[in-house]
Amino acid sequence: MLDTFEILTTSGVVLWSRRYASVGPHIINSLIRDVFIEERVQPQTEDSGSKPTYRKEGYTLKWTTVKDLGLIFVAVYQSLVHMTWVDKLLDNIRALFVGLYGEQLENKKSSVVNCNKFAPYFERQIQELEGQSDGGSSATGAKLTPPSSTDNESADESVPKINPLQRQQKPLYDTSADSTPVPTPDTSRPTTPAQSHLLTGKAGPGAKLSRRGKKKAAALNSAPVSSGDEASVKRKGKASTKKNRVWGDFGAEEEDPSMVLDYSQSDLRDDAPEAEALEAIDPESWGSRTGKGQFVLKDLDLEMDQIIAEQNAKSQSGTPAASGGGLVGSSLGAIGGLFRNVVGGKTLTDEDLAKPLKGMEEHLLKKNVAREAAVRLCESVKRDLVGLKTSSFTTVESTIRTSMEKALTKILTPTSSLDLLREITTVNTSNRPYVLSIVGVNGVGKSTNLSKIAFFLLQNHHRVLIAAADTFRSGAVEQLRVHVRNLQELSKREGAGHVDLFEKGYGKDAANIAADAVAHAAKEGFNVVLIDTAGRRHNDQRLMSSLEKFAKLAKPDKILMVGEALVGSDSVAQARNFNQSFGPGRGLDGFVISKCDTVGDMVGTLVSMVHATGIPVVFLGVGQHYADLRGLNVGSVCRLLMS
Repeated sequence: MLDTFEILTTSGVVLWSRRYASVGPHIINSLIRDVFIEERVQPQTEDSGSKPTYRKEGYTLKWTTVKDLGLIFVAVYQSLVHMTWVDKLLDNIRALFVGLYGEQLENKKSSVVNCNKFAPYFERQIQELEGQSDGGSSATGAKLTPPSSTDNESADESVPKINPLQRQQKPLYDTSADSTPVPTPDTSRPTTPAQSHLLTGKAGPGAKLSRRGKKKAAALNSAPVSSGDEASVKRKGKASTKKNRVWGDFGAEEEDPSMVLDYSQSDLRDDAPEAEALEAIDPESWGSRTGKGQFVLKDLDLEMDQIIAEQNAKSQSGTPAASGGGLVGSSLGAIGGLFRNVVGGKTLTDEDLAKPLKGMEEHLLKKNVAREAAVRLCESVKRDLVGLKTSSFTTVESTIRTSMEKALTKILTPTSSLDLLREITTVNTSNRPYVLSIVGVNGVGKSTNLSKIAFFLLQNHHRVLIAAADTFRSGAVEQLRVHVRNLQELSKREGAGHVDLFEKGYGKDAANIAADAVAHAAKEGFNVVLIDTAGRRHNDQRLMSSLEKFAKLAKPDKILMVGEALVGSDSVAQARNFNQSFGPGRGLDGFVISKCDTVGDMVGTLVSMVHATGIPVVFLGVGQHYADLRGLNVGSVCRLLMS
């Protein structure tokens, strides 16, 4: 029933705490900020007979204080639960804690208060108060019922009693509680008179009603009855009504147990269609072998040069009015045009750079760069050029281009090694598998890019285990099974490594599946584990909160976020929210930018995400085949953004 209990000082030091469910620290932090620091909320005093109350995100917080010692005792429980003994608990715990540790707290020389032995006292109080509440609930049920309820005791009898020793821990964001409202009992409100008991006005002469009277009569006959009689009246005109969907802890629950929707079970795979014949993939089309025999990916030099050539061909074939001269005839050409009246040997000032930098910012925005990153790039260029004396044989346009490429290169160049093969070798020397996880929002291509990475590792003769930890999306397990079947066939043809799938169907906890997959890989001799996760909205805290548990149990060596090249300015919020969702000291290790083949030269999303987090781009997805995976070439990206 109780979620957490905290004992802290007015200076913010937590002396003792007991948690029965995961409650975010921001819940109590909001109480401290709103009530004690900023005094936004003015609670009632304890002289009114009950403890002051504060509500936040579905939780109720009650507290009491000891002003002489500077102590605050806070009890947190869910607002849907009616707990009458919390006030008594606060009083008892305050008396016990002050009696046990009051002398230590009054001693100004003592800086540490050892409260480790306080737990048995607290548990004893919980058991006694809960036992008294359960024992007296039948006798005092009428007194504890809200004033708006009736005297019907059926609602009280339907509430199960919870043993304090078997308290179920609920997560901070319970999907079943958040998504489904609690049904109101039929007797929760006093019933109003039915239609037969309503008084109506007398009819006019000749028993004929006026137009206004007819409207009143029609409204009276068609109006629905009020709360208490809703169950006894059926709607007319509809043969059947839609049944409400029942939601459980892991999604929708079907009422008919014979209905099978999970086709990931082993006994339902016999009728699965056979895999289509796969085309052979030429390794030279997407990578090459080094002198040590390692297979490395090609970068985007060739692909990007081809895109640049196509863009230049389009600009040259366009009309002179559309081209306008300069670079692709748009914003950068305008930048150079603004400087054509400046001769060589000119010392540049802020006034000289104001208009050109504004044109540079607009050009970057057209290339899909977020405004925040574009402004920072322009400021960097301004710092480089202010006070610079141009050379006699160097145009100002080329000076601006050089400075911009320098700023882009500084942002995109990674500060750490991105050699995935070397990291795998280093981790395998400690006799454990290398764990890599993929995260991201819905529909960005996490499973597809995970399969591409697996195919790349198979070319280097690794034993790869793919863990199907997306237990929510329908078809996610089957999708990975198809990928694994294809990869097994391709690796068998080419004599590459080995790949297998670790799955437990749907409705399971993703973090536990990931941890079991790592243990299974270590037992069966797999040296790489690739974990697929469910897509989630980056602005939904309830969905993002589960990533912290995932990081603690799976302990991945590298976490890659898949982002779309065409997402736009929202990429900044996505990158920051995912980077902050894995708990203290843990964040993202790299980005996989998918669908780069769909945006042409508008690759500004790379700059936006790296600028927002400082995390490098590891891979680029350039198609839908297993070989459509490339490494990042900073020079090629800069040329695309400058085109």
